[in-house]
Amino acid sequence: MGIVGLIAIQMCGAAMPMFMKTAIDSLAIKDPDILMPVLGIFAVVLVRSFISVYSSRMLQRVAISSSYDIRKRFFSHVQRMGSGFFNRFGTGDVMSRSSGDIAMVRRVIAFGWVQVLTFIFSIIVGLSFMLYLSPTLTALVLLPTPFVAFLGITMSRRLFPMVRERRQAMDDVTSFTSENLNGIRTVQAMAQEQQEIGRFDDMGTRYASLVYRTTKYRAKMNLVMPFISIFSTLLILGYGGQLVVDGVITVGTYTAFFAYMYMVTGPIGQVGGWLSTFTSAAAAAERLFEVLDYEPEIEDDPRPTASSQIQGRVEFCHFSYAYPGATDEAVHDISLTVDAGETVAFLGRIGCGKSTVLRSLVRMNDPAPGMLLIDGEDVRAYPLQQLRSQVALIPQDPFLFSLTIRDNLTYDEPDRDMPPIEHAAQLAELLDAIDEFPDGMETVVGERGITLSGGQKQRATLARGLIRDARILAMDDCFSSVDTRTEERILGRLKEVRQGRTTLLVSHRVSTARHADRIFVMENGRILESGTHAELMMKGGYYADLEAVQSNQDQDRERKAALLK
Repeated sequence: MGIVGLIAIQMCGAAMPMFMKTAIDSLAIKDPDILMPVLGIFAVVLVRSFISVYSSRMLQRVAISSSYDIRKRFFSHVQRMGSGFFNRFGTGDVMSRSSGDIAMVRRVIAFGWVQVLTFIFSIIVGLSFMLYLSPTLTALVLLPTPFVAFLGITMSRRLFPMVRERRQAMDDVTSFTSENLNGIRTVQAMAQEQQEIGRFDDMGTRYASLVYRTTKYRAKMNLVMPFISIFSTLLILGYGGQLVVDGVITVGTYTAFFAYMYMVTGPIGQVGGWLSTFTSAAAAAERLFEVLDYEPEIEDDPRPTASSQIQGRVEFCHFSYAYPGATDEAVHDISLTVDAGETVAFLGRIGCGKSTVLRSLVRMNDPAPGMLLIDGEDVRAYPLQQLRSQVALIPQDPFLFSLTIRDNLTYDEPDRDMPPIEHAAQLAELLDAIDEFPDGMETVVGERGITLSGGQKQRATLARGLIRDARILAMDDCFSSVDTRTEERILGRLKEVRQGRTTLLVSHRVSTARHADRIFVMENGRILESGTHAELMMKGGYYADLEAVQSNQDQDRERKAALLK
């Protein structure tokens, strides 16, 4: 309906000059019957106004709906992306594309294509009436058209890389700002505010220079195109006036021709601005599709064969994994079986491959076919939604949303009743801390959980994982910010949770690993030794040495704490 309205508006616009021609020619011959063309002009203006309002509303509705669909598709696509995507596109880059680029595309959807259609209809209608009134004058108007087309194409080609470079510079500024705000405490603690301001100034200066260069080039385009329109006007003014003097055409025809000529040359004069807008939109669309065309590294098997309910048996069959771009494997040739309901621990120094093992359980890292089985089925055979709902990965680095404590703990199922929420918080030694807040569970924790301490955030993440009815618990060094005494109390309480569940612990602390049924000591991506706590202590190897070192460290801390008291 919006397009029909555009056509109707152009037809109304085309009728007005003919009414004006009739009125002027009637005056020239002193014809008293001038009322009809005047009423015709009034009727055209009235109808055109109503159609314009209706058409504008319809087109705006289409633009808003289209931009929402693009934004939703973009956001949904990003939700499926893995680590490789975010290594290539930074958070600030993605944010810039999802806001500025989509806004630019929306602008074209809302107004750009409307202008193009108006441009086309205006030229078709205008040229038709111009040819009807005077083919000779029409030929003069069309004389500079090839030059206009050549100039427009050439200038838009030069503008495109400028616009793309400018938008990339804006991405850099956005990414830097986002990173700086996330690490503002570190910046302040290390007194690096001035250095960060200097870096921002360098990026901002570069962006400003690119904006200036683009604006200057656009100004050239906007200067040249109207000049061509003015040239056509002067040409017709002189030659057309002579035709009136010679009696070849009437004054009414001359006036009407001018009106139709502006229907053609007016849009041509705006070509510079349109080309600039469309070039910017093309660069924005290219950047959007660069993201939308990025294929997820990890996807569901098109024909999943695994059972819907996981029991909890986990098998690593010569399991190896290397991160994209890495020359060495993070994990090499691990073979072991974890029975359903069993608790095992992976112990080792930072970077030995422990977390890689756990992340593979939920396909954050995608193992090769046949290397990782759950209940005898390849982990790839499970739909991702089903797999991740039944394997609770509790990460080392806690992340809390800017929501209430309750909303964070029940993130995957907001309608949970309070008793299980409080029970999970109690297991994680968090309930007493929550009760100290005036609003309790309804306390908003702020962006990234800034209201809570590091240990509280880690325990909140633990409680969020415990509240889920998952058959497998994968705990990735989630006690690293918790003191050893609190850790002991939590692990003692977790015995009831671990019953009937398969639990895989990752830690660099012997005090955490000793609670497991079996312990696998890792070094450089390989299993160095394995057994129960007692068996490994008897062996007197790496595990026993580590236990002695950490035990002495704990005793030193306790002595210092006692002296401070």
